[in-house]
Amino acid sequence: MPLPQHMKVVEIAQPGPPEGLKLAERPLPQPGDNEVLVRVAAAGVNRPDVEQRKGNYPPPRGASDIPGLEIAGTVVALGTGVTAFREGDAVTALVTGGGYAEYCVAPAPQCLPVPKGLSMAEAAALPETFFTVWHNVFDRVKLQPGESILIHGGSSGIGTTAIQLARAFGARVFTTAGSAEKCAACSRLGADRAINYRTEDFAGVIKAETEGKGVNVILDMVGASYLAKNMASLAIEGRMALIAMLGGRETSVNLGLMLMKRLTITGSALRPRSVAEKGEMAKSLKEKVWPLLEAGKVKPVIDSTLPLADAAKAHVLMESSMHIGKIVLLN
Repeated sequence: MPLPQHMKVVEIAQPGPPEGLKLAERPLPQPGDNEVLVRVAAAGVNRPDVEQRKGNYPPPRGASDIPGLEIAGTVVALGTGVTAFREGDAVTALVTGGGYAEYCVAPAPQCLPVPKGLSMAEAAALPETFFTVWHNVFDRVKLQPGESILIHGGSSGIGTTAIQLARAFGARVFTTAGSAEKCAACSRLGADRAINYRTEDFAGVIKAETEGKGVNVILDMVGASYLAKNMASLAIEGRMALIAMLGGRETSVNLGLMLMKRLTITGSALRPRSVAEKGEMAKSLKEKVWPLLEAGKVKPVIDSTLPLADAAKAHVLMESSMHIGKIVLLN
């Protein structure tokens, strides 16, 4: 069946509020060297999409201006040099943009087979969160079996992923969330203690639960407003991975505490990383995490699915923070 010359996309017609997202028509993209063209069945919605829509997070040079960082669908065309996939393969892929569309080009090293037993919507909810959590929690700060971790934003896509993976690899899991309902959801996913940050002081709870020792690892997406409490909550030789700055970029730091506790604080952003780097992350996920997904031991949490044309509604839901888990757009 021949491919169309044009496709429907959701573009940022006007940066700002969600209603600036508009359905449009674009020429069908063509895969380049070591790339594949995917007919998109589903695309995940993420916080960076919201920031891009607002004009605060421009795409990297060479990336599509269409939002959308993760997709699942069927390979329909191969660029030169692609040997790992064939036309007709069901894949999920991490992309630097272009996901809110009927077709999307993806680097072959950033594609993974859709895990057996998962729907396309579930597969589309994997890349952004699983690449981020795996790289930060297991590669960068090296969470070990028997250690403890505090995961902020436990009911988010990142949080629900991190809780399950940390639990699956033998860690004691603490998490924060903003309501009793969200805390209950985190507990069902495997959190040993879910802390309602609106009614409890998470640093105080961590101190009590760990008998004053603190946790070994923190995964933080809040940033400045949590830094002092995070440092207080870390154990000797504690490590923190920062992945977002929802609570601000700048604050003062007690360097004396960092010295006394021998703390490590690291940060990383996924989108600007090279294809080669993301390809290495994909290999690790396929080896270490895909078997857990296929065995049903770890599963993406889907809050809502909406048609592609309702991308603005999806962004309203994302910004409301009322969701638990992922929001996915369907073609």
